[in-house]
Amino acid sequence: MPASAGSKAARAAGRGGRVRSRLGPDSGSATVWVLMLCSVVLFVGSAVVLVAGVRVDRHRAATAADLAALSGAQRLAEGPRAACAAARATAEANGASLIRCRHGADLSLYVSTRVHVRLWPDTVTAHARAGPHRSPWTPATPPAEHPAEPE
Repeated sequence: MPASAGSKAARAAGRGGRVRSRLGPDSGSATVWVLMLCSVVLFVGSAVVLVAGVRVDRHRAATAADLAALSGAQRLAEGPRAACAAARATAEANGASLIRCRHGADLSLYVSTRVHVRLWPDTVTAHARAGPHRSPWTPATPPAEHPAEPE
């Protein structure tokens, strides 16, 4: 085959050996948009998982604080040391650490617990109180008894 015949075939096939794209100047932009969309979806998904993990750990801390306060309040009659020891044991059994334990004059126990967040290098804390019900409508002193009226 002569050289001119090969170049004629190349020119006929692609006009000078170049293949022209019919996509125009935006060719390849869909790839960039898909990569950006995947990045956004990955970021939002990671944020949702992180927030959900923190919420779960916050609930774990609150549950541990509630249970620790209740178990400590049951032992408060034995003294504040026994109450706080029971609260500490219950908090640790629930995956938390007891960071504060104090008793009130009204026979209530106040506790604070801390739980390490699994997906974040931080902790969450929760506070709880167990003891007699306090109501704004309950008088500070019991009302004086009135003598029964004669019949």
